[in-house]
Amino acid sequence: MSEIVVVYELDQPSAARTSPDASPDAERLPRRVHAVPTAPGRPDAAGPRTLCGKDTFAMESARWRPSEHPGARWYPAEYASVVCPDCDAVMEI
Repeated sequence: MSEIVVVYELDQPSAARTSPDASPDAERLPRRVHAVPTAPGRPDAAGPRTLCGKDTFAMESARWRPSEHPGARWYPAEYASVVCPDCDAVMEI
């Protein structure tokens, strides 16, 4: 399998969590973590679809790179509870 990029499907910002001075993106937390093959010819860019088939257009790329963490899971440990089960199943193959 080619290199994998981790992307976040983000929650919508909550009015209660954001302050008037904060950027709207500052409080957006991952709702789901997905795995994406890299874009053709761009090893640092996510391809158009996650391993589970979702469009990556509105998703945010994570700074976490699985290739930089040998022996670790493909996703950041702090988001283990929101990992896409379909992407995870493909990564286990």
